[in-house]
Amino acid sequence: MTELESEVLPLPPRYRFRDLLLGDQTFQSDDRVQVEFYVNENTFKERLKLFFIKNQRSSLRIRLFNFSLKLLTCLLYIVRVLLDNPEEGIGCWECEKQNYTLFNQSTKINWSHIFWVDRKLPLWAVQVSIALISFLETMLLIYLSYKGNIWEQIFRISFILEMINTVPFIITIFWPPLRNLFIPVFLNCWLAKYALENMINDLHRAIQRTQSAMFNQVLILICTLLCLVFTGTCGIQHLERAGEKLSLFKSFYFCIVTFSTVGYGDVTPKIWPSQLLVVIMICVALVVLPLQFEELVYLWMERQKSGGNYSRHRAQTEKHVVLCVSSLKIDLLMDFLNEFYAHPRLQDYYVVILCPTEMDIQVRRVLQIPLWSQRVIYLQGSALKDQDLMRAKMDNGEACFILSSRNEVDRTAADHQTILRAWAVKDFAPNCPLYVQILKPENKFHVKFADHVVCEEECKYAMLALNCVCPATSTLITLLVHTSRGQEGQESPEQWQRMYGRCSGNEVYHIRMGDSKFFMEYEGKSFTYAAFHAHKKYGVCLIGIRREENKSILLNPGPRHIMAASDTCFYINITKEENSAFIFKQEEKQKKKGFAGRGTYDGPSRLPVHSIIASMGTVAMDLQNTECRPTNSSKLALPAENGSGNRRPSIAPVLELADTSSLLPCDLLSDQSEDEMTQSDEEGSAVVEYVKGYPPNSPYIGSSPTLCHLLPEKAPFCCLRLDKGCKHNSFEDAKAYGFKNKLIIVSAETAGNGLYNFIVPLRAYYRSRKELNPIVLLLDNKQVLLCKHHFLEAICCFPMVYYMEGTIDNLDSLLQCGIIYADNLVVVDKESTMSAEEDYMADAKTIVNVQTMFRLFPSLSIITELTHPSNMRFMQFRAKDSYSLALSKLEKKERENGSNLAFMFRLPFAAGRVFSISMLDTLLYQSFVKDYMITITRLLLGLDTTPGSGYLCAMKITEDDLWIRTYGRLFQKLCSSSAEIPIGIYRTESHMFATSEPHDIRAQSQISINVEDCEDTKDVKEHWGIKTGHHRNSCSSDQSEHPLLRRKSMQWARRLSRKGNKHSGKTAEWISQQRLSLYRRSERQELSELVKNRMKHLGLPTTGYDEMNDHQNTLSYVLINPPPDTRLELNDIVYLIRSDPLAHVANDGHSRKSSCSNKLGPCNPETRDETQL
Repeated sequence: MTELESEVLPLPPRYRFRDLLLGDQTFQSDDRVQVEFYVNENTFKERLKLFFIKNQRSSLRIRLFNFSLKLLTCLLYIVRVLLDNPEEGIGCWECEKQNYTLFNQSTKINWSHIFWVDRKLPLWAVQVSIALISFLETMLLIYLSYKGNIWEQIFRISFILEMINTVPFIITIFWPPLRNLFIPVFLNCWLAKYALENMINDLHRAIQRTQSAMFNQVLILICTLLCLVFTGTCGIQHLERAGEKLSLFKSFYFCIVTFSTVGYGDVTPKIWPSQLLVVIMICVALVVLPLQFEELVYLWMERQKSGGNYSRHRAQTEKHVVLCVSSLKIDLLMDFLNEFYAHPRLQDYYVVILCPTEMDIQVRRVLQIPLWSQRVIYLQGSALKDQDLMRAKMDNGEACFILSSRNEVDRTAADHQTILRAWAVKDFAPNCPLYVQILKPENKFHVKFADHVVCEEECKYAMLALNCVCPATSTLITLLVHTSRGQEGQESPEQWQRMYGRCSGNEVYHIRMGDSKFFMEYEGKSFTYAAFHAHKKYGVCLIGIRREENKSILLNPGPRHIMAASDTCFYINITKEENSAFIFKQEEKQKKKGFAGRGTYDGPSRLPVHSIIASMGTVAMDLQNTECRPTNSSKLALPAENGSGNRRPSIAPVLELADTSSLLPCDLLSDQSEDEMTQSDEEGSAVVEYVKGYPPNSPYIGSSPTLCHLLPEKAPFCCLRLDKGCKHNSFEDAKAYGFKNKLIIVSAETAGNGLYNFIVPLRAYYRSRKELNPIVLLLDNKQVLLCKHHFLEAICCFPMVYYMEGTIDNLDSLLQCGIIYADNLVVVDKESTMSAEEDYMADAKTIVNVQTMFRLFPSLSIITELTHPSNMRFMQFRAKDSYSLALSKLEKKERENGSNLAFMFRLPFAAGRVFSISMLDTLLYQSFVKDYMITITRLLLGLDTTPGSGYLCAMKITEDDLWIRTYGRLFQKLCSSSAEIPIGIYRTESHMFATSEPHDIRAQSQISINVEDCEDTKDVKEHWGIKTGHHRNSCSSDQSEHPLLRRKSMQWARRLSRKGNKHSGKTAEWISQQRLSLYRRSERQELSELVKNRMKHLGLPTTGYDEMNDHQNTLSYVLINPPPDTRLELNDIVYLIRSDPLAHVANDGHSRKSSCSNKLGPCNPETRDETQL
């Protein structure tokens, strides 16, 4: 080869371009051969086969022609029967005719009436022509489909029938006497049926077979029935020519009556050939029809599994949305349907579910309910197949919801499936709005093109973080994103349940300001002024706006924002304004009472005092008079402690326009209190200065940049390990660090990127340095090694963030990470527990471990995430607790009434101690109607920081704040002093839980004569007595003031009196009870001793462990946007939306500093945060 290649020299350069244009002239004289390539053999047989069989269009035409010929032969047979008259004589062609004789029972069968018919010459000619064409076509097809076995072709039923119906006619051409011979042409109906089947197959050859299988089978069954009836009708009619002459209609009547198993008996065959034919037809029907029905039933069942199709006509005339899921569970389905159809405008929508798995039994049972069977269509298929997307008519859908399977152990794989589904839907239907749920934040940027995206781990960790600084934020957000009428718990005898249930009906709505009766009159006024007066007048809470020219939503933009008619207002209310009726009472009474002069709520325009907002239906909310009484004038009197006559000034009015010298909060970038704090620190303590800036490293793409407290220099990775010392420090436990604030411990399985969203809200710039709590990440032993370098790189810039290995079921790990110095322990649901054999058992390990910690550390606030919301009833479980049983009955009752929030009265959920991320699925569903809900939720959780938008925080009502008295006055106080918008209250009440357990500690202390028990009870009573002066529902030391305590004391008195009146032999029973109580008491002491011994073993001091300080006799709940006349109580925590302190830093740097120095103590945000958060 090398020698040959070396002999061929390349062309000179000057010839190459010329040869390209003109070609090589030296080869023009050579002979060239043109070669044609064929897909098939270029033979006559192959061309015929291509035309008659392989080509879809030509084959369909041939089969249609063949089908028409067979139908024509059947029609000609009917014409021949109608024209036939046996009385004119019967015999062969051009032969002497025999006279027709009637049937007689004693005479023999005249076979000539069966063998010979009267066939007219034109009819014979047409039938012969058709038979000749059919014969030639059959022989041609036999030749083309021949594959080496001729007998297989000959013994086919279709070939035999074809020969029976065509060969006799061809013979009559050469033998004329046989032209009147009877030929069973009506058997061509079976050949027509066969041709129709082939024609339908050709028609659907390019389409998936499963789409037309049901139609084909129904068509085959109908054709089989018609062929049986037609064959029986024609056969009996012809055979009865030799018997009792029957018309064609009577024969048809007889066949219908016989095949329907009715059998009247008025028409019957008289001779044995016709009777034999009936027997044969019945046998054939008994064999053929069950096979056809079996195939039809099988296909019907398969269609029920796959769901069939959503017709194109329905898609064009009706509105529908598509729900794509990996596996459909009953909880997910009911949450979606209840939330989706809770909106009146969606009642006419249809829901098409596209799922690759077979329908679950529970789902099938629910979808058979008439309420859902007419609205929900289940299709089994994959979103990655265009055929299935076509079946769901995705291109005509109003929206497509793509949900991830959170029950998968490998959540990354579940996200990958979701991403592929989103890509497939976007490729198939680019104009269909996409609503995507993603699990891990690092995968979110793959579905950035979707219209709405909810990342589960982002929301989960941010919500858990806010729960630590703003109690029950998870409950607050869950209630806001659920649709409720506010009717839950209204029939309960408990006042807190009625109030809590009513306030839970508040949701976020929007309206254009120029079209609103709520806010239209405040055009040109400041946002704070509009928010306060709208709440005072209508009871609605204005939380944010959106400019027409700017698509960003701003929560509490502050008093500098001037309301415009084009602004979109976002507010919290029981119902939206469009569904409200306004009934204004007469204002003459107000003038008579002297309100026209002065008042606390004086402003440029007087407002009606009373208003009623009535929503659709029978729901109505009465707003009480929130103005001050005339006796108060412009001052609010507060009795002095020493009885002096000093009076505090009243609340300042909310100004229409901002006064920059007194309204704007301090600039948190120049934190003076921090400077003072550093100067007054303990002697010899090293103080680390923090800086404010953006985190330099983000663990995933798409995280929103947030201004945070940062370390001046990144901490070494070795210093992030809490339980191991390094060359920089020798600390090995939380006590050694000497933290001044309580710890926040997070127990997670993996060091996922979602933990970044737990740290950022707790290190945000608007939190004072004195508030920063140390964060300890408690990771599983096997997962510490998987703690990625990039995750440590992302968290090493935050102050006081540590991690260590351990689990919550290991007491040593908990003690070493400083659980006795912690205020909050966050238990994140573990991915490895989600693959339990029984779905609802996925939370078993978490629930039991949390219950153990609840027993070991009663004073610890444990915030738990569960997979299934129904398992919340097991949190802080108390057996034989009558109050818990009453709550369980209430939950069942609310569920029967159709409530979407039946679990809301469970005490752990109401207190914000437990939540399930599946509750936030409604956030994605509500976005279909409220496209702003995801944005508002992310702003509240601190996931997004829009310039000029406020943030969620909380303040605590102390004894110094009780002079404000009501929520409406607090609203005015906050708006006038610091431009903050309150949106709700977190209230904690003392409560005695009635229990029948003999080991209840408080019951023991009342019954027992043990001195220690009596002292403990006295201490507890004194602890409750502190709150009685300020807490409306607190437990007083006087039991007559609390009906529950009074009933308990009466029960105890009766029990003691009964014991005293009975025989002295009952003393043994009393002693056994005392012994049991001491045993129970010692069990509690054993737990205490266990913890202390482990602490001593680890070298930890035991002074911080207080085993008796618990919260077991309190209940907490959230009141969203309570009425203005709601009384404030001691230790209430008020949720606030505080305006962005950076909104006007550039413009008002000097005025801001002066305003901070001129503010009163309660108005200073730093002072308030220090004392109340």
